[in-house]
Amino acid sequence: MAIELRHLRYAVAAAHYGSFRRAAEALGVKQSSLSRRIRQMEDRLGVAVFERSSSGVRLTDAGTEILRTSRHLVDGLDHMMASAKAAGRGEAGRLTVGFYTSLSAGNLRASLAEHARRFPQVEIRTVEGARASLFEGLELGTLDVAIVTGEPAVREGGAMALWGERIRVALPESHPLAANEIVYWTDLRGETFLLSQRDPGPELREILLAKLASPGVQAKIVRQDVSRESIVGLVSAGFGISLMCEAGIGASYAGVVYRDVQDGNGPSRISYAAYWQSDNGNPALGHFLKLFEERYPVSSPRVSGSAAPLRKPDPWP
Repeated sequence: MAIELRHLRYAVAAAHYGSFRRAAEALGVKQSSLSRRIRQMEDRLGVAVFERSSSGVRLTDAGTEILRTSRHLVDGLDHMMASAKAAGRGEAGRLTVGFYTSLSAGNLRASLAEHARRFPQVEIRTVEGARASLFEGLELGTLDVAIVTGEPAVREGGAMALWGERIRVALPESHPLAANEIVYWTDLRGETFLLSQRDPGPELREILLAKLASPGVQAKIVRQDVSRESIVGLVSAGFGISLMCEAGIGASYAGVVYRDVQDGNGPSRISYAAYWQSDNGNPALGHFLKLFEERYPVSSPRVSGSAAPLRKPDPWP
């Protein structure tokens, strides 16, 4: 006959307390039930596990060896059950977050740090990629949530408006506008803008074209298939100026200064949104989204719908 978990659990408790009575009280069972199960265990093993006396019980030599393994099995199973329950509550497990903003500063970095503080048993994995690859990751199930720029759009799944970040202009420190604390869009007419083809470069290009639109005049934009860091390097070398999201300037670069860029309504901002699949069964995702709602409350935090296409920036000319 098989040895059951309760056999091992009862034996471990009896060895710990040195008494069937106290072990039964600790486990909340009748002493007769505990004693009967341990006797059943001994019969199935064919050896005595305990020596019984009026003063209590103690392990036999064979029982000592058996209990060494029993404790390991009971502790391991208890740990497994506790971990399974924590994972079911979203308090343990893994969460994969896709993004193309920067983690050098900003709200995403702060949100990930807060989630790690609240749920230290949840392993956070991050994936940096372009908008298209992030949404593909959601559909394939390799990502739990994607953080991208723009207002939340209706799609198959869920979306949530998050934070807004100020747009800042990156200037060579020798540029005449570098002496200004605030730069206005009208000050930037005639400048050469260096923007990355990679996200969020296309989104910034849309904003740039809208802000500098005027009859017969078009902003001079030089697109580069390089990273944000390389764009800043080109700015430092005097090839032009650029636009950056606030989170993207956490690291400082020699020869480059950053200034707020405004219009008559104040600082210009770029918004962020979170997307996820409605059939995502990862319990940790719910806690992550709740944290977003707490940190960035808005009147209508979530939108959902069927397979309507996401709004995409216009293609590069």
